[in-house]
Amino acid sequence: MKTRALPALALICACALAATACSDPTAGDSGTDAEQTAVNPTARLDGVKLTMWTAQNTVNAPKQVVEAFEKATGAEVETQAIPDPYESNVPTKLASGDRPDLMFWQPSVSTLPFVQPQQNLLTLDGEPWESKLGDTEKSLGVIDGKRYAAIVTSPAMLGVYYNKDVFQRAGIAEKDFPKSYDELLALGRKVVDDTDAAGFYEAGGDKWPLQWQTQIQLTDLDQQWWDGLNENKEKWTDPVVVSAIKKYKERLLDAGVAQKNYRTGTFTGQADALWKGEVGMVLNVTSFQSQLQAKYSTAEIDREIGWFPVANSSATGLYSPDQTNGVVAFRTGDEKRQNAARQFLAFWLGPDYADYIKAMKIPSVQPSVPTPDGLPQTSKDQVAALPQAIGVFQAKAIVAPDTHLYLADMIFDKKNPQQVAQAIQDQFAQVAKAQGAPGF
Repeated sequence: MKTRALPALALICACALAATACSDPTAGDSGTDAEQTAVNPTARLDGVKLTMWTAQNTVNAPKQVVEAFEKATGAEVETQAIPDPYESNVPTKLASGDRPDLMFWQPSVSTLPFVQPQQNLLTLDGEPWESKLGDTEKSLGVIDGKRYAAIVTSPAMLGVYYNKDVFQRAGIAEKDFPKSYDELLALGRKVVDDTDAAGFYEAGGDKWPLQWQTQIQLTDLDQQWWDGLNENKEKWTDPVVVSAIKKYKERLLDAGVAQKNYRTGTFTGQADALWKGEVGMVLNVTSFQSQLQAKYSTAEIDREIGWFPVANSSATGLYSPDQTNGVVAFRTGDEKRQNAARQFLAFWLGPDYADYIKAMKIPSVQPSVPTPDGLPQTSKDQVAALPQAIGVFQAKAIVAPDTHLYLADMIFDKKNPQQVAQAIQDQFAQVAKAQGAPGF
């Protein structure tokens, strides 16, 4: 899945949602930490019906676990696809009073708050699966020290996919893999100079992948800087951010390191161009991996495509939460359904988890449950890089601004790097103020 910021419409709806919460946030919920008893994942639930919201393009993501849960318990789980854009339409439906029992939702500090978790979601602290999560996954789904989301898939990994044949023609070996963003740019330049391929494929037509080239340049910013940003003490107009945007423009786009049609390039075009060897590299998240796996076999991918991690000053990958990583359970006021929702999550991350990840062909979020056999080496490399990965800004900033839209303005010469940074800051501050963040 791609990672994107929550649109302004969602903000408006989220603010309205606070006034229409379905229960008193101070009242607690069934099965709180003090009262919680062990959940039997396969206890009978005959006659119980649950609803689960998903995005249109992930409606089949829970299919295996839903069918297995229904067979094991007698419950019925109805999956309902919410029209795109998911991140806007979910808060709209919630603000109108409509609520599911369960829902896919991005478990990041920038997106989870938009469904008003303190008022509307069951707390999931102490659930039997929580301690089984990997360290990175444990850090997701938590707001103000309380867990509101179960983590069912690993966050997307941001890194570089490369065409092995292009690298061979350019004389690039594994020992040459970059340990910084400057070295990555130099690698792209070498591809352009020594082959007939472009260094990178940039997808200006779809816009959202434009954010990644600047994202990896912000990885040297420490937690203190991000804390300052979230308290309105630091700004997106900081010289380090402006410099990252400027470097992307001048040393990659203006320097001819990207493909010629970078302004109109698409996400699907990225995969086709990389596969054909028309470009040497693509910087993107795991949804790019999923696109390759949908078209080619593991053996074909292993033969043609490789992957490596890189950050601003290290050979480190970045992790990026998306809406299929987290599942939240709502306070509906129906204790039987709330308990059944907890049981569904316990089943998903308990007796069914190995079968689920095998059916989905995805890495495991639980170190005790092995990642399925048969995944491409690119996927295995991402699994290996995850424990040391650095969170993208969606995992650090309290608001994820639409950086890709402003970068798109830049590549069409409508904004310069300073104006891009100012637009990002203006949106960040506006949304932070609207959601009542201290300091704004």
